[in-house]
Amino acid sequence: MTNILLLAQEAGAESSMAVSWFMPGKGVLAVSLVVVVVAVLGSILWARAGHSIVVRKIAGLDAVDEAVGRATEMGRPILFVPGIQDMDNIQTVAGITILSKVAKTAAEYDADIEVPNTRSLVMTSAREAVHAAYLSAGRTDSYNPDRIYYVSDEQFAFVAYTGGLMARKRPAACFYFGCFFAESLILAENGNAIGAIQIAGTAETSQLPFFVASCDYTLIGEEFFAASAYLSGEPDQLGTLLGQDIVKALVWVAIAGFALLSTFAVLTESTGITHFITNLRVSMGGG
Repeated sequence: MTNILLLAQEAGAESSMAVSWFMPGKGVLAVSLVVVVVAVLGSILWARAGHSIVVRKIAGLDAVDEAVGRATEMGRPILFVPGIQDMDNIQTVAGITILSKVAKTAAEYDADIEVPNTRSLVMTSAREAVHAAYLSAGRTDSYNPDRIYYVSDEQFAFVAYTGGLMARKRPAACFYFGCFFAESLILAENGNAIGAIQIAGTAETSQLPFFVASCDYTLIGEEFFAASAYLSGEPDQLGTLLGQDIVKALVWVAIAGFALLSTFAVLTESTGITHFITNLRVSMGGG
C-alpha cells in the first residue's frame, strides 16, 4: 500500500510539473519579450502600409559611387575583402550584402572588381552575389567568376597574398567589410600607401581604430549591420531596423528611470522601493 501511495504522489508531482509551462518569478522577462516582438512586428507592418521610415545618412555607403567612379576614371580595379571568417559569422553575411551593392555599381560603371576570400563557402556566396548584381545591371557579359577566388584559410597567408595583389595591381578603391583581426591595419596601410580610396566596416571594436585611422570612411558598430536595410530600402528590413531602435529607446528609458528610482530610495531610505527593485532584479535573473 505504501508503494502505491508513493507512486501516486510521484505521478501527481510529474503532472503538476508538466502543467507548469512558465518558470515562476520570470514574468518580467516574458513581458519584455512581448514588448520586443510587438515593437518589431508593429514596425514591419507600419512600413508595409507604405509609411516612410527615414534612416540617417551613412557617409561610407553614400561614398560607394564616388569610389567606384574614381576606379573607373583611373582605369584601375576595385578590391573587396569580405573579412576572414566563414558564412556562419553575421559580419561576413553583412559584408556580402554590401558586396552586392558595390558589384552592381561596378557593373554599371564597367569597372573590374576583385574579391579574394579566405573561405571556399564565402567565395561561392560572393560569386552568387556578384553574378546577381551584374545580372541586375544588365551586364552579365562582363561578369568574370575568376576574379572571385579562394586564397587560403591561414590568416597571414591571405594577408600576404592580398598585400602583394595591392602592390601589383594598385586598386583605386578598396572595400573592407566583414570580420577582421590583426590584418586590418596591414591591409588598410597597404591601401593607404598606394593612394586608394578606402571604405571599411566591421563589428570588431578592437580593429575599428585602425580602420578609422587608415580609411577614408568607416562604418562603426550597428551602421555596418544597418547597411542592408539602408541600401535595399525594403519595408521589412526598414521596419525591423525601426523596431530595434524603439526597443533600445525603451531600454534607455528603463535604465534611466530605475537609476533615478534607486537614487531616490537611497536618499529617502525607503525600504518599500528598495524591496521592489530587489525583487525586480531577481525576477530578471540578477543576483
